Amino acid sequence: QVQLVESGGGLVQAGGSLRLSCAASGSFSRINTMGWYRQAPGKQRELAATITSGGTTNYSDSVKGRVTISRDNAKNMVYLQMNSLKPEDTAVYYCHAVILTLMSSWASYWGQGTQVTVSS
Repeated sequence: QVQLVESGGGLVQAGGSLRLSCAASGSFSRINTMGWYRQAPGKQRELAATITSGGTTNYSDSVKGRVTISRDNAKNMVYLQMNSLKPEDTAVYYCHAVILTLMSSWASYWGQGTQVTVSS
């Protein structure tokens, strides 16, 4: 019904930058909050950043000041600009969205993830 596809991950040296993208497609009514979560090997998935449909942002303390989440509602996309990357940022980054379905129900969707590796 709804698909979230991430892109933009890769290998980058410490101090470098990456921009992740997530595109929502399929059949749905509206997208509410979108966000980025990350999961490092052996650790739980954790919040990186979220953004509401109105543009209100929320960041975890671990990334605050180094990343910026944004969205393009017309394109059904959300982005995560990451700067000053650190090795501890290495993780699989997952796109998430709360979507109003065609049946007028709110549902939670996850992308497949994109790998970000930061080398020292």
